[in-house]
Amino acid sequence: MGSPDGRVFEEVHAGRDEATLKGELSRRGLHVFEVRRRGLPLRRGMPTLGRARRIPPALFLIFNQELAALLRAGLPLLQALDLMLERLRDPQFRSVLTDIRDRVKSGQDLSEAFAAYGHLFPSLYPSTLKAGERTGELEAVIRRFIRYMKLVLEARKKVISALVYPSVLIGLSIAMILVMTTYVVPKFTSFFADLDIELPLITRMVLVVSGFLTNYWLLIVVSLVAGVWALRRWKATPGGRQTVDRWKLGVPLIGGVFKRFALSEFTRSLSTLLSGGIPLVQALEISVSSVGNAWVRKVLTPTIQQVREGQAFYAALETTDIFEPLEVDMVKVGEATGSLDVMLASVSEFLDEQVETRMSRLLQLVEPLMLVFMGIIVATLLVSIYMPLFSSLARTNF
Repeated sequence: MGSPDGRVFEEVHAGRDEATLKGELSRRGLHVFEVRRRGLPLRRGMPTLGRARRIPPALFLIFNQELAALLRAGLPLLQALDLMLERLRDPQFRSVLTDIRDRVKSGQDLSEAFAAYGHLFPSLYPSTLKAGERTGELEAVIRRFIRYMKLVLEARKKVISALVYPSVLIGLSIAMILVMTTYVVPKFTSFFADLDIELPLITRMVLVVSGFLTNYWLLIVVSLVAGVWALRRWKATPGGRQTVDRWKLGVPLIGGVFKRFALSEFTRSLSTLLSGGIPLVQALEISVSSVGNAWVRKVLTPTIQQVREGQAFYAALETTDIFEPLEVDMVKVGEATGSLDVMLASVSEFLDEQVETRMSRLLQLVEPLMLVFMGIIVATLLVSIYMPLFSSLARTNF
């Protein structure tokens, strides 16, 4: 990298991806000549960089709980890492932690050692460790990070659990429609041909749909698989990811849940970093990069430069138009009273409560809506089958 005063140097930084890291460094006035990924040592049985998976959150949570317990018992950091390595069974995490232990043994800070593997761990973890190293309270900040991870995992579990029931209902509805149109309705096709009557419009439409699904099912399956594959490839691009995440926010009923969950991620991360002593601008950079929704991340990114230029944080949030006025007012009060970290934690709790309330309301709406939808589909199929029979009986009696 090159600095405005002409110095050329090399540093280790954590970032979500190369483009995001370059953008953050450029906003600091630094010129990036080259970005080289540091991390995974090339050892036998170790996955390559391109295929490296993130460490599972549950496993990382247990690791931090055990590490905090060992540090609280008074064990030196290196000895604690050695004991953790003896108990660790995950091959990837074990290999990574071995290299981190070696880096610490050679004199590198624990935060810098974890920053070298920023693509495998939560982006705010190295900064949290750095705050603990700066204040001499490493065990305390790790426990603070543990509380943060528990809250995030609990919020995700609630959202996923709430989405399971609607997904099952939708799947059963689709399966029922497919069985009716591809198995039941075709049984009546030859029967209707023998009636020698003009079929009602609704019957003809159902027969056309049934015939298409029956005759071209292989083409439909191949098209769906190809479409899903193409969507996943497009979603892997920065522009595609932002577009898909923006669509999520616009989905009726559930879009508001996605939005509030992303904002809760941001405020909780920022609160954790500020309570650890990280400056606001640096904490903002890390918190914005830790947001899972790419569109929300893009909307929040300009606030970093606005705060760096001296604008009040609450005023920068107002320009995004994604926070509610009440949430901005809470941030304003926290900023004015010097308790921004506490108020941001309250905002995240407030957003979590809204997510839970909206999900419970959604569950109450989904069941009757799905029952009505299934009833309409079944009634349409039954009417399309019985109307020709009634017409034939009426013609015979006449």
